[in-house]
Amino acid sequence: MLRRTAVTLAGSVTALALLVTGCGGGGQDTSAGAEKTGEVTFWSFLKGSEAVAAAFNRSHPDIKVTFETVPSGQEYYSKLTNAVKAGTAPDVAVVEYPHLPEFAAQGKVEDLTGTLGPAVKDGFPEAVRQLVELGGRTWGVPRDAAPLTLMYRKDFFTRHKIDVPTTWDAYRTMTEQVKKADANARGGVLYTNNPGQLTALAWQAGGQWFTAADDSWKVTLDDAPSNKVAAFWGDLARKDLVRSLTDADPFWTSVQKSRTVAYVCASWCAGAQQATVPDQKGKWAVAPAPTWDGKPASAMFGGSSFVVPKGARNSGAAAEFIKWITTDPEGMKAWVASGTSSMLPADPALVPVARAAFKTDYYGGQDVYAVGVESYEAIRSGWTWGPVTGTTNAAIADELPKVADGTAALPAVLTQAERTTVEQMEQRGMKVSAP
Repeated sequence: MLRRTAVTLAGSVTALALLVTGCGGGGQDTSAGAEKTGEVTFWSFLKGSEAVAAAFNRSHPDIKVTFETVPSGQEYYSKLTNAVKAGTAPDVAVVEYPHLPEFAAQGKVEDLTGTLGPAVKDGFPEAVRQLVELGGRTWGVPRDAAPLTLMYRKDFFTRHKIDVPTTWDAYRTMTEQVKKADANARGGVLYTNNPGQLTALAWQAGGQWFTAADDSWKVTLDDAPSNKVAAFWGDLARKDLVRSLTDADPFWTSVQKSRTVAYVCASWCAGAQQATVPDQKGKWAVAPAPTWDGKPASAMFGGSSFVVPKGARNSGAAAEFIKWITTDPEGMKAWVASGTSSMLPADPALVPVARAAFKTDYYGGQDVYAVGVESYEAIRSGWTWGPVTGTTNAAIADELPKVADGTAALPAVLTQAERTTVEQMEQRGMKVSAP
């Protein structure tokens, strides 16, 4: 399943080496040999986390995991950073792949090479390991992959004779047909508080925002593929062909009220939707995201690892918990059987476990995991996550509402975000060369 993406993040080792040089970060493996008993505090915003913690507690009487839900997005990463600084960090925390290099380089997470490094090396393909093995050390354990998908209202498309788009040109046509069929409905969403969608679409198009080579970085958020994506989605938003919403309650309300009948998301969305909008069972289907030329191409919209934050009080038991929820079949069943998660496991051996545990009646019996695997195998190689993800994301997210109301052009947002990112990198002592 994962061979084709074996070089997706081939630059990660170089990237972290540059990060450490610039930030003075890095860490020591302090959790090896720690006791695997006692209490563990677990922070997560992922669907199904509470059920997973409860399942672990039932099967591991010597360890008690206390789950605490946290907000997602930059608010969460700021909260985790502050907790590490204050000495009040949890024992286990979720960190999405784009944020892990920055957290590792700044010494905010424990080096897990001696405890969970062997499990990562033995249980995950190289493409996934490269997301968490940075600078020759292991900083987290992969949970899932998150390839792009297209969610669509099958009944609406059938009733109005609308084809499922396989190209972005056809996607534009679809959005026009949806609006014509129902003036209140839209065939897409531009998220105004989450740059992850735009990032994934730029990656899918062949954009390469960050390149690490020798002793410097190249930053090109507004390269040609990314500008093409930005111009396309900015035009859709300006013409009111896609709905401009946050990715929280307003979005799900629009789905509930049949105002959003298609949207680009990722493999994890299938479970999130059936848990949030249960009364639309049987009306939705999943397809690979459209591409520019109709040939398979994908990218990751999300995806998470689990880490032990710096200063955790029970790193030994934390490592035991992380291993179970990422590599044990029973742990995988606990994620998916909750009915709120459709995660595509990072460990391909666990895909059949997740598929068997995920109920398919919401999607009319469709094997959504088959779509997820197909999309994952099509992920475009060559992408490297940047060294100041929080800054980059904030710079984009701050301007997205202006794109929605027509006062800013999306390509210009990328150009400004590039300037802000470069300034932050240079302030942290990183060398940035001309693209």
